[in-house]
Amino acid sequence: MSDKRALTSVGIHDIIARRWSPRALDAEADVSETQLRALLEAARWAPSFGNTQPARYLVGVRGDDTYKRILDVLAEGNRQWAHRAGVLLLGCAVTRNDKGDVPYAEYGLGLASENLVLQAVAEGLAARQMAGFDADAARQVFDLPDGVEPLVAIAVGVRAEPEVLGTDRDVERENAPRVRVPLDEFALRDWGTPAF
Repeated sequence: MSDKRALTSVGIHDIIARRWSPRALDAEADVSETQLRALLEAARWAPSFGNTQPARYLVGVRGDDTYKRILDVLAEGNRQWAHRAGVLLLGCAVTRNDKGDVPYAEYGLGLASENLVLQAVAEGLAARQMAGFDADAARQVFDLPDGVEPLVAIAVGVRAEPEVLGTDRDVERENAPRVRVPLDEFALRDWGTPAF
């Protein structure tokens, strides 16, 4: 399996450099309860606006009912590979609480999810975040209350060889180099003026 470490202009933390979003996961490998708890603890300790802590996760472990329900609301293209994950999560943002609207709830869920994904790397696991799911179906299947928005599905597991994906196209995509906008387009002093 290729490393796919990020190519950067200066050194960055190894956990960040090694983080990427594979689809090829080992259908036989499990995520231990301790690993899963560590992922969720990492997410729980993410920063949030005014300490509102808007992130919530529905947690499915391969073989249980929650896993099946999350898998069922995924887009077909994601179901084709995500069924191999040891864990499926549905990240939701609490957008309203007793005090009213929660500012930046989506941002809070994003921060928590990045913590979760980086902890997965630290645990020797892989995690892929997905927008490809039916949010309306998720609301119904999980009977989500008003003020709770399902925003991301996350597959967590152990990486496998890309060939488990089956098609040449999917294997090619899995093996393709990672690409990012260059730093001189990403970090600016003024719009159009690179910071470096």
